Amino acid sequence: MRIGEEMAGVLEALPGHAAFDGWNMTALGRALADAGEAPEDAALLFPGGAGEMIEAFFAWSFVRMETAAAQADLAAYRTPARVRAVAAIWFEQNAGNKEAVRRALSWLSLPGNLLRGLRINAGMADAVWHAAGDKSADFNWYTKRGLLAAVLAATMLYWVHDRSGDEEAVLWFLDRRLADVAWAGGLRKRVAGRLRGRRFGVG
Repeated sequence: MRIGEEMAGVLEALPGHAAFDGWNMTALGRALADAGEAPEDAALLFPGGAGEMIEAFFAWSFVRMETAAAQADLAAYRTPARVRAVAAIWFEQNAGNKEAVRRALSWLSLPGNLLRGLRINAGMADAVWHAAGDKSADFNWYTKRGLLAAVLAATMLYWVHDRSGDEEAVLWFLDRRLADVAWAGGLRKRVAGRLRGRRFGVG
């Protein structure tokens, strides 16, 4: 999603108002005013309402995350460490947006909004992998993004409900989920290898 400078200013201001007013036209109008735009343009900017606002905010946040990751020195890290570092950037950048994100997740959890929520979650997993330098184009592309999407969804839920203010606790939770995925991935490869061996009469 391409986000112009004017839109970026609105999306940067929006979560601060959404935290108090909710993801609605009132919050959007105030964000427009903060960005030096006309508040009456709110209905024109996101005619689809809350869903479009939320999706645009997350898309913008993923662009910010990828930009920061590109500026960080991650080349020397192994892939799992790069994935962890990129995800950590998102949580750090959005530390002040936690209540707005909590409200967004609450809205996305409603039955009619689940598909949009899944799309946002998949977009985050894709952005993290891309920022981490993943260039896979085979079936692993889907597998890795599916596993990471589950990790990120669980970590984000933990993050929005954590009131301790301890960033290390969130990263510890992320590390545990990533370790679970790594273990499951290793088990899957071992099982697949054994099945191939039996198929061809090996072992």
